[in-house]
Amino acid sequence: MKTTPEENKALVLEAFDTLFNKRDYEAAARFWSDAYIQHSAHIKPGREGLFNLIRSSPDTLRYEHQRIVAEGDYVIVHGRFTGTGRPVASVAADIIRIENGRLAEHWDVLEDEATKAESESGLPMFGVRFPA
Repeated sequence: MKTTPEENKALVLEAFDTLFNKRDYEAAARFWSDAYIQHSAHIKPGREGLFNLIRSSPDTLRYEHQRIVAEGDYVIVHGRFTGTGRPVASVAADIIRIENGRLAEHWDVLEDEATKAESESGLPMFGVRFPA
């Protein structure tokens, strides 16, 4: 099943919302491949590694995206995770490979969100305002 970059972007956004915001694991399992490959150093292998991380996260966890680009079977989404129980939000660049209409492989780059005082550029890392 070949999907277009636009379909892949919609798939990733719906998958992320279903897992991170709605916490609907049964529905999320339809988005993630059974053979999901996880490259993130902070997440245990496979789909269950990711799902178990979210299960163990605070109920306040939220994900929001700002930018998303796709080329071929790859999607990169620039987003922010808040309510993780850490003192600051994480800004992420998630790279996802799509195969047969499902999320098949994942890499990410995470960074603590900077305050205005911490930002050498004077610009926020996510959105148009600095975190409160």
